[in-house]
Amino acid sequence: MDDYDLFDSIHIGDELDPEMTMKAYVDDQDRTITLADYEGKWKIFVFYPGDFTFVCPTELAELAEMHDEFKKEGAEIFSISTDSVFVHKAWHDQSPAIGKVKYPMVADPTGELSMAFGTYIDEAGESLRGTFIIDPDNVVRTMEINHNDIGRSAKETLRKLRAAKFVREHGGNVCPASWEPGDDTLEPNLDLVGKI
Repeated sequence: MDDYDLFDSIHIGDELDPEMTMKAYVDDQDRTITLADYEGKWKIFVFYPGDFTFVCPTELAELAEMHDEFKKEGAEIFSISTDSVFVHKAWHDQSPAIGKVKYPMVADPTGELSMAFGTYIDEAGESLRGTFIIDPDNVVRTMEINHNDIGRSAKETLRKLRAAKFVREHGGNVCPASWEPGDDTLEPNLDLVGKI
């Protein structure tokens, strides 16, 4: 696993180039998309190891079921693996669960995108399970990287998105553990920092 370096990859607070280009299977076609195509939206990048696998379809199907909830929050989901657009299409056409996916399925066959986000496993030619929430200004706000044996929760990703939105819209407030919309937030007293 030491063939990739998280320290050379994208970090929290980094701003992505809006002209970043990606090949994707979306709307039943092979398309080239950019972040600029989703201007003003939150972006959820969901890296996963590969199509036609075991845990991955459970994650992508769960995201598909909750896609409308993400869209209500002004967000678009992008699933990303090192498979080609053609493999994405074949999986989408063959699997009833993946057939429900309406968000872009990004193809990263060179691993370039996975490397940039620090999820690429060089010896396997695939990605770890990485989730990144990117704000409307294309700034990375959250990141989570799991071992490939551990599936993620779309509900938790949605909760983190809502927390990131709240903090962005209410400067000076922070969200405590397990915060949900409607819960109390905190307003740190910066005068006390370092004095406790």
